[in-house]
Amino acid sequence: MKTQDLITAMAADAMPRPQVGALVARWFLPVLALSGLVALLVLGVRTDLAAAMAAPVTAMKSFLPLIVALAAGFAVLRRADPARSAGWLVWPLVIVAGLAALWFTTTLAGMPADRWWPTAKGQTLFFCLIAIPVIALLPLAVLIAALRSGASTAPMRSGALAGLAAGAGAAAIYAFHCTEDSPLFFLCWYSLGILAVSVAGAWAGRRWLRW
Repeated sequence: MKTQDLITAMAADAMPRPQVGALVARWFLPVLALSGLVALLVLGVRTDLAAAMAAPVTAMKSFLPLIVALAAGFAVLRRADPARSAGWLVWPLVIVAGLAALWFTTTLAGMPADRWWPTAKGQTLFFCLIAIPVIALLPLAVLIAALRSGASTAPMRSGALAGLAAGAGAAAIYAFHCTEDSPLFFLCWYSLGILAVSVAGAWAGRRWLRW
């Protein structure tokens, strides 16, 4: 390599890159909001939303995924910087998962066994499993693109956290349309939809976040 070429390459490497957090604020959050708005315009908001959200059980359909989205989002931003630790941000995710599992179990215990599957299945199982990943698809792509400006030491894990953030955000939005208010339904199928997006994020991280 010629000396001038080397100097040019070094100068290019030294040019400041936009911070991942700034890119996420500039692109991911607006795209997630836009995707949610389009989804709700197409699908519609449940007609009894105000009354439904007054019920704590129904409010949890959006609140729990929102906590997961925030915790996963902060964790993935910290993982984009090798000098920062994201370990403590795992605990909100563990706590939410534990509370959800406990809630699911106690709900099962409170009803006859022959009602478990009909109640969990609801009327919109397959639509839910399609809608959440579809809403999350573009926000996930934008988040992965933003993370390419970082330097994650665990690309697959960062991608999975990105998918978790996008999927949980999509689930929180979808809850404004969904009329399935049984904890058996939303704890099970929202979680599965979010998990599918997280798996897609892990694959994308392995593919595009290596450095």
